[in-house]
Amino acid sequence: MFRFQSPYYFLFLIPLVILAIILEFRRAPASVVFSDVSLLRFVPRTFVQQSAFFVSWLFYLGILFWIVALARPQSGKEEYRIRTEGIAMALCVDRSGSMAAIDFTLNGQRVNRLEAVKKTFHDFVAGNSFLSGRKDDLIGLLAFGGYVDAFCPLTLDHVTLLEMLAQIRLPEPMVDDQGNLLDRRLYEEENMTAIGDALAQAVDRLKDIPAKSKVIILLSDGEQTFGMLTPLEGAETAKAFGIKVYTIGIGTTGEAPYIVTNSFGQQRMMVQNVVIDEATLKKIAALTGGQYFNAQNTHALEQIYAEIDQLEKTTHEGRAYTQYTELFRYPLITGMVLILLHLILICTRYRRLP
Repeated sequence: MFRFQSPYYFLFLIPLVILAIILEFRRAPASVVFSDVSLLRFVPRTFVQQSAFFVSWLFYLGILFWIVALARPQSGKEEYRIRTEGIAMALCVDRSGSMAAIDFTLNGQRVNRLEAVKKTFHDFVAGNSFLSGRKDDLIGLLAFGGYVDAFCPLTLDHVTLLEMLAQIRLPEPMVDDQGNLLDRRLYEEENMTAIGDALAQAVDRLKDIPAKSKVIILLSDGEQTFGMLTPLEGAETAKAFGIKVYTIGIGTTGEAPYIVTNSFGQQRMMVQNVVIDEATLKKIAALTGGQYFNAQNTHALEQIYAEIDQLEKTTHEGRAYTQYTELFRYPLITGMVLILLHLILICTRYRRLP
């Protein structure tokens, strides 16, 4: 960008033009009285005689550059800065045994519910052709079965967040060399669902964050079967701190296929009954000012994330800044050089007599 900070100084061009016209065009040329100058007509004009006219204009040109310097030419570099105000968000992923149901598909292949949830949440955070991504949001990650595990604190480092997301696994039994289960009670508890405890821990991580909007996304395909707090007690805690909870029910109530491994290490497909407590999930969302969604397949889950993406928008404020650099020194120095050159020439080789 280029501009003149004080363009009104160009008004000085008017008296400069008038002065040049008076001095150069209306002034009578100097003369010497001589009896006969006819012979001088055939004498060729020298370079000095031919260029004398331009030397006199060096002075006016120098004054012109000084006027440009007074007008303060400036060169500007414009920057556009964006201030973002992100959202603090905690994701609570159900990793209980029921999430092993293989009734979702990814890229044409059947996968369990947990893998579908992880893939769609990855796209929700990182963005894809369908989702814009959440690069300005503080996002934390919790996974729960019978117990709650904090996989990642609230962070803007979404690369690390997504690496931790990939590490979430379904409960796996610990067995000895003979294939006997070592801790049956712990394994059974990990396969249960503690929705209330998961909400309470998510609230604990969000409540002291100075964010304009705080959100919990709770994904579960079951009903509360374990934990210290009930789901509604966890929702009351979120409401007390002004935190909205979006609940997503994964799958449907009924029968779902599972892969079961027997004691000989052989796998086979079998159907088991699953139950989603949609009524409780709806109450949690309504109590906290959030919204309930049901995802029966991967496409529906993607649509839900897109809707949440629109409901919870990050604030962007754009401001333009322009930093100008003063350029007056260049016409000022040029004008001084031209006027000095004019004075030197008219006092030496281009001196006129009288």
